[in-house]
Amino acid sequence: MNRGSAKMLAIGMCLAASALLVACGNNDESSSTSTAASSSSSGGSSADLSLAEAGDLGQVLIGPDGNTVYLFEKDTSADASTCSSTCAKEWPPLTVKGRALAGDGVDAAKLTTLKRDDGSTQIAYNGHPLYFYAGDTAPGDTNGNDIDEFGAEWYAVTAAGDSAGDGGSADESSTTSPSVGY
Repeated sequence: MNRGSAKMLAIGMCLAASALLVACGNNDESSSTSTAASSSSSGGSSADLSLAEAGDLGQVLIGPDGNTVYLFEKDTSADASTCSSTCAKEWPPLTVKGRALAGDGVDAAKLTTLKRDDGSTQIAYNGHPLYFYAGDTAPGDTNGNDIDEFGAEWYAVTAAGDSAGDGGSADESSTTSPSVGY
């Protein structure tokens, strides 16, 4: 083998090794952070929480798989979830290994985590532990919005961290004023 061929072989091996490292990934925070910073709000990104359009609800928070995330009104603290056992099967918590990453349109200052009773780490946003709904089968589904189960209501979450389209807390004066002008 001549020097030129040996040099090309060495370069090829280095490129293959680099590609293998990228494909396998690494767990250092700097690569995770830089990936999250460049993620988009279209779901499927490396961010744990992003924004997406969800029909009549407008933009709501979604998990890394693109599915809508929900808050549970029974949860009164960002430090504890009141949904476990059967509830957690119907409403799986949005969990993460390590720290949670915010995508475009998500306020990283509102993003926290809590330890669940089973030892997993659940993501909370604006003081609300977050969950998926088992009845949502595809990204964009919001079948869990405005459902009353397990002792309280469930709502998709806005970028501000509030309930989206909760039906009853909108301006109720509009429903009580049809007699005006008659």
